[in-house]
Amino acid sequence: MTTPRFTPRPALAAAAALALLAGCATGPDANPKDPLEPFNRGVYRFNDAVDTAVLKPVATAYVDITPSPVRTGVNNFFGNLGDLWSAVNAGLQLRPRETADNLLRFGVNTVLGFGGLLDIASEAGIERTRIDFGQTLGRWGVPSGAYLVLPFFGPSTVRDTGGLVADSAADPVGHVDHIPSRNSLYALRVVDTRAGLLRAGELFNDAALDPYSFMRDFYLNRRQRQIDDMIDKGIGLGDGDDTE
Repeated sequence: MTTPRFTPRPALAAAAALALLAGCATGPDANPKDPLEPFNRGVYRFNDAVDTAVLKPVATAYVDITPSPVRTGVNNFFGNLGDLWSAVNAGLQLRPRETADNLLRFGVNTVLGFGGLLDIASEAGIERTRIDFGQTLGRWGVPSGAYLVLPFFGPSTVRDTGGLVADSAADPVGHVDHIPSRNSLYALRVVDTRAGLLRAGELFNDAALDPYSFMRDFYLNRRQRQIDDMIDKGIGLGDGDDTE
């Protein structure tokens, strides 16, 4: 299974550079959504090797050693940070309900949930809507562009790679001045994310005849559904991919 997406800043310049390659190296038999498939498959194998050698064993040990309430608190904490950026993106998409819900979630969980360690908002029925900047770009008509597999980050597109830069710039963890603390938070978030995918990774590897193609198709279809869902609510210009 490829590694989960995370957003430490040092890798973003390389990610953006990879996006610039998307107009190159197309072949007559290339999947139109994946013109860089040979390159992407190489990056996928690299990510999978890193996952197998490092991330999966560390995540497995984390699950085995760390009590479930602690893991839940860690997951809640990072989810709470994400709610604030989701609220910003919902506002950029002119989605008042999701903006209000995510802001309310952040306020409730930060104040009453001890900095987000407890998810009081979900218990109160305040719904979480995950929204990133790549999704916002898609809502306002920016085409997805070519499919990309980014080192360490995993599946993406040209549009989502651009969105990833904005997501990273807005990430509260990236604004922690104390470098050891910041890097520790980055590492903990990656381990927490990978731990949440352990079971899904096993099912994925068992079900997929070609894991690369399965991951690509799943990612592209999921992102398109997210864009379509936004357009169905009546606001936005659409991805534009259906007309390409």
